[in-house]
Amino acid sequence: MTLSIAIVGVGPTGLYAFQKLVNTSEPLAIWLVEKGDRAGIGMPYTPDKNDRLMLANIASIEIPPLCISYYEWLKKQPDAILRSYGIKPESLDERTFTPRLLLGEYYRAQFVALVGQGEERGHHIEILEGVEIEDVVPHKNAVELVSTVGVIEQLFDRVILATGHLFPVDEVETDHYYPSPWSGLIDAQIPATSVGIMGTSLSAIDAAMAVACQHGRFQESENRELSYVLRTEESKLAISLLSRSGILPEADFYCPLPYEPLFVCDEAALKREVGMGVRGLLDRAYALFAKEIETNDPDWAEEIAIRDLDVETFFEAYFARRMKSDPFKWARRNLREAEENRGAKITIAWRYAILRMHEAFEMLYTDLSVDDRQRFDRTLKRVFVDNYAAIPPESIRRMLALRDAQILSVVGLGEDYDMKVTSERTIITGQDQTHEFEVFIDARGQQALGSKDLPFPTLREMLLHAGSEVPEIGDDYSIVVPPELEGLVSLGALPFLMHDRPFIQGITACAEVGRAMGHAIRRQAQRRRRWLLEA
Repeated sequence: MTLSIAIVGVGPTGLYAFQKLVNTSEPLAIWLVEKGDRAGIGMPYTPDKNDRLMLANIASIEIPPLCISYYEWLKKQPDAILRSYGIKPESLDERTFTPRLLLGEYYRAQFVALVGQGEERGHHIEILEGVEIEDVVPHKNAVELVSTVGVIEQLFDRVILATGHLFPVDEVETDHYYPSPWSGLIDAQIPATSVGIMGTSLSAIDAAMAVACQHGRFQESENRELSYVLRTEESKLAISLLSRSGILPEADFYCPLPYEPLFVCDEAALKREVGMGVRGLLDRAYALFAKEIETNDPDWAEEIAIRDLDVETFFEAYFARRMKSDPFKWARRNLREAEENRGAKITIAWRYAILRMHEAFEMLYTDLSVDDRQRFDRTLKRVFVDNYAAIPPESIRRMLALRDAQILSVVGLGEDYDMKVTSERTIITGQDQTHEFEVFIDARGQQALGSKDLPFPTLREMLLHAGSEVPEIGDDYSIVVPPELEGLVSLGALPFLMHDRPFIQGITACAEVGRAMGHAIRRQAQRRRRWLLEA
């Protein structure tokens, strides 16, 4: 009897799971269900959510390959196609940042290729595009799916939920308020007025670009100087990026990939600290963190007096100079440094050390006490995120061009501020200042979600009835509470995994989760085959 699997959501996570299933020797019945019009792309890379200027925050060298690597696929594209996306074919390499739309086309092409491979290997594959799953109904040994077109006439032995980003539905977009960058912003006609954008990450910067490109254009001179020109001099466009700190992300920095081994603060060392008990765990882990930085970059460690710092004061020292500097002056200096280092293949050792440690610290997170988790969230987590969420240099160049055109500003709100959305505007009060915006975009990114946020009523009630405020999953991402779901429903939607894994985001995480879910089903298929042979 053929094992039947449904993958709900066919973006990157679903694709990496599908790749594992395609490579299974036992014939499978695989249903691919995607609410978008084209399976394989994923919401962050679709044309209805992106402009051609919006860059992916990951280069080919970091993207786990499917049938071929992203760089190999790019090299196969005609030069005219690359140029149409703003890519210079002569300078293309595996570290080039490309538009999200182009990355989406790569994933679509890999989806098509995987479908072909799957059919050649004897798998039965069904594709449902433009179909949204409204409910997941587990039975004793199978799962039923209810879609916008009715109940799917097939019971599944296993369902993979790879639904990707999910934003609250209680905040409805209007013509002046957008609860996320993905909520109709690309198709909206934004007036040339005061525009506030909450956040300073790449998503927030891309939201600024989407607005700016409705009212002007970027142009590059022969010496690569980038400028922004409004279509009309009477424009009153004014864009503000808002955050608690008022600092901008730094440019992506050159470093060896894959990561080189850590000397001191690796997973093995942190696991030994976990074995010594919860009390003082974060402080002991920080001591290893500081020693790792000192080992990699003794000059920088001495410059900030790292031996005299603790978790809280290191956080303050890390951001101190940027907090005191004008954000755009800092961005200009940082961009110049990053581009020079890339050309010379120079790695800033302390930056690279922090980058390599963030994954080891994520492993530690679930073992921290409640108080230490809160301390970590306020301090080292923000350091790690600032480090690994560095953005493409081209995005920095565009921000500076908007600043030079007197279009863009950055506002630091402080830790305590109030936000009020009225029928006409958004009003934010912080640090004895009031800011009013005719248009407002909340671009703070995906927040961690719990069981109550699951969009599938039956599954949601089962988890809540079992006392699971946050979905409890096993190593293979199968839901394990209530126990009757184990082996039936796999949850690989990243927002529901963020409570215990604060850094689980991006394509590399999609690949890790998708492959783990697919591998679990391969083992399930092999066990069933052995059982049938023995029977």
